[in-house]
Amino acid sequence: MSGASSSTWRNWAGNVTARPVREVSPASAAELADAVRRAAEDGLKVKAVGTGHSFTTAAATDGVLIRPDLLTGIREIDRTAMTVTVEAGTPLKRLNAVLAREGLSLTNMGDIMEQTVAGATSTGTHGTGRDSASIAAQITALELITADGSLLKCSAKENPEVFAAARIGLGALGVVSAITLAVEPEFLLTAREEPMAFDKVTSEFDALHAENEHFEFYWFPHTGNCNTKRNNRSAGPAAPPGRVSGWIEDEFMSNGLFQVVCSLGRAVPATIPAIAKVSSRALSARTYTDIPYRVFTSPRRVRFVEMEYAVPREAVVAALREVRALVDRSNLRVSFPVEVRTAPADDIALSTASGRDTAYIAVHMYKGTPYQAYFTAVERIMAVHAGRPHWGKVHTRDAEYFAEAYPRFGEFTALRDRLDPDRLFGNAYLRRVLGD
Repeated sequence: MSGASSSTWRNWAGNVTARPVREVSPASAAELADAVRRAAEDGLKVKAVGTGHSFTTAAATDGVLIRPDLLTGIREIDRTAMTVTVEAGTPLKRLNAVLAREGLSLTNMGDIMEQTVAGATSTGTHGTGRDSASIAAQITALELITADGSLLKCSAKENPEVFAAARIGLGALGVVSAITLAVEPEFLLTAREEPMAFDKVTSEFDALHAENEHFEFYWFPHTGNCNTKRNNRSAGPAAPPGRVSGWIEDEFMSNGLFQVVCSLGRAVPATIPAIAKVSSRALSARTYTDIPYRVFTSPRRVRFVEMEYAVPREAVVAALREVRALVDRSNLRVSFPVEVRTAPADDIALSTASGRDTAYIAVHMYKGTPYQAYFTAVERIMAVHAGRPHWGKVHTRDAEYFAEAYPRFGEFTALRDRLDPDRLFGNAYLRRVLGD
């Protein structure tokens, strides 16, 4: 096991810091279990951290910080069961690349692939899908190091009550050491990106959702403009974006130029509405066909802070229209688009889509820009619509709220009481969202 050094840990957005007593980088489940036992003996809390893409303090600790750097790699690809088993710290981008080489793919994924597999699934990371759900919903089995240092295997057949909760476990039930995911033969997706007026996309949302396997759109605040994206399976042939046109759209426009625009908006907020009207018209329609991870994911180099709420799918248009009205009547200046995605109901206790067809509204602010007034106002709207915040994104909700929002909340907290009665894996965030 590598080093017990300690330093200040920061998340990707820079809005969370922690100073653990020590950091450890176990290279196996056995070393991970040893680190957990040793922390318990020393009276220290334990938290595992991924790549820091959460905006909450979910992974922050002043005890022992488990780093994922060495707990990586593909353990097994089972072509009979059509599964892949990976070490918990494996980055999604590495998993996607290996699966592509093997002619395999996940069914659905989020739009960023920098996270570790365990970090992404433990917080409920998702993409958009009419029929296919979050990454965690594609888990078929997982291994958990529990508070006594033992390794607990769980699946639908083995420790099913743990499996029902631990797929999105918030780090509260133990430290995940390995995850088995369902895969399928690699397929092609055709992406159709197209500007569309806000009024049109909201009035036709139900049809756009029903007609497309993966539909999402971005609304540009201070404008009536949106950009839509429809991803559907294709017989091919592959026709990826041209190297030059792809670079212009994905790097120059979406990262380089957007960085400049955001920096200007932060320095001179009064310019944001005018810039938004221009930039929201800059993206043109395009269609391309490629393997899934190249269509689902895209680079995100402009740093931001984000809040995302899940609402019942039938409530999303009303909630979004309220967000637009809020921005229009306020002196808020918002340079980042608002993202809208969907997910089918799933059976994971603390999934934001648990038991209901869901749509997501994500609001962002450029790093270094005050975001509290905007997020607080949006959060009030979401609460009226029975919103459930993403576990890894900024929110102010607590256990009392979640006990109402999640029908199976008590099931999760009872399991936590059984697996971690002394709260070895506790921290301030879990105290707030799960209670003591």
